[in-house]
Amino acid sequence: MTNGSDPFDGFEKQLNRLQQQFENMTKMWDPRQFGFPESEMTEMGVDLVDQGDEFVLTADVPGFERDEIDVRLSDRTLNITAEHEESTEEQEELYLKSERAHKSITRSVRIPEPVDEENVSATYNNGVLTLTLPKQEPSDVGGHRIEVE
Repeated sequence: MTNGSDPFDGFEKQLNRLQQQFENMTKMWDPRQFGFPESEMTEMGVDLVDQGDEFVLTADVPGFERDEIDVRLSDRTLNITAEHEESTEEQEELYLKSERAHKSITRSVRIPEPVDEENVSATYNNGVLTLTLPKQEPSDVGGHRIEVE
């Protein structure tokens, strides 16, 4: 479905490489120095495969329920956010003690070609989110016709 003449292909590759380098760099940082507990700094592993007529994205989102995952596609960028809040309560003598933990992970992935947004599907099974993104069929010359006088 690609015509091989996209002038932004090289730019897309550079942006993807820059994003990967930034993610690798942040793995070396100690999250505690920025005030984040280690339990809140969770990664989301992502694979994007081009299967000819569709893209298939697989993301690791363990420890979340289906309704805690938000997936949005906007301008060829797929945004995945998962948020989970845990609470435990226990009785200690004369007062109630409440402890809460909040876990959140987010990942954005640029899709290399336009996709048919109406037919994107998503499944979630055993901590793995799978999105099927059918490629958009190339249309005839579109746009707004301008009359020449």
